[in-house]
Amino acid sequence: MALPLLNYTPVTQNVRVAGFEVGGDDQPVIFDAENLLSGTGMDEVIWAAYRQVFSEHQMLKCNRQTVLESQLRDGRITVREFIRGLAVSDPFLRRNFATNSNYRFVDMCVQRILGRDTYSQQESIAWSIVIVNEGVAGFIDKLLDSDEYLENFGDNIVPFQRRRNLAQRELGETPFNLKTPRYDGYHRAQLGFPQIIWDTTRMRRIKPQTGTAMKGCPESFLDMARSLSSAKPSGSGSSAVAGLDYLNLVPYRK
Repeated sequence: MALPLLNYTPVTQNVRVAGFEVGGDDQPVIFDAENLLSGTGMDEVIWAAYRQVFSEHQMLKCNRQTVLESQLRDGRITVREFIRGLAVSDPFLRRNFATNSNYRFVDMCVQRILGRDTYSQQESIAWSIVIVNEGVAGFIDKLLDSDEYLENFGDNIVPFQRRRNLAQRELGETPFNLKTPRYDGYHRAQLGFPQIIWDTTRMRRIKPQTGTAMKGCPESFLDMARSLSSAKPSGSGSSAVAGLDYLNLVPYRK
């Protein structure tokens, strides 16, 4: 028997607070397939959809879904269906679902499809149960068919990070691609990350393992260097070469 979607309590995020938005450079660019301003507008919509679903570090040529692109250009599918096709495509699942836990995959999909962070761990657990019961495709369908998605993006708007910048704050929310890097903590540990961080608060002195100097140690040549610096050059060498005829001594072909 499949478990129903567990109830989770929404928290007060910026995306849930209604506010008066003033247009500016800080506001996200909305890509709407119904209001294309130029002949290349559909190319921009497709590019924005790839960037939203696959994120910046997965913008590879091999990830393109040319069949879905053709259907979107011909008007046979909407932007929402195009997002659905990208989210269940083999490159996306292979690079995101197969390499992460269900909880992390839920966080990534909620960010990229609903445009917000998960409210709590309780929501991540609730959606991970949906993945177990209905599979990844069923989980993606529930996100795209939810009232939250339809109210904010509808059928023709590419999802984006909602209300990332606020007028009363100097610094906006961190972008999603920085919140969820390519590898989580487990995989970073397998790859040897994080690297050694030097402790700058304490100064440590390196003590030699033995009391005797090793071969090649500069201290072994200290006495020799002092004897060379104290030696005075003799004048016999300069007088011996003073009368040499260098032009005649140099060999040359006759």
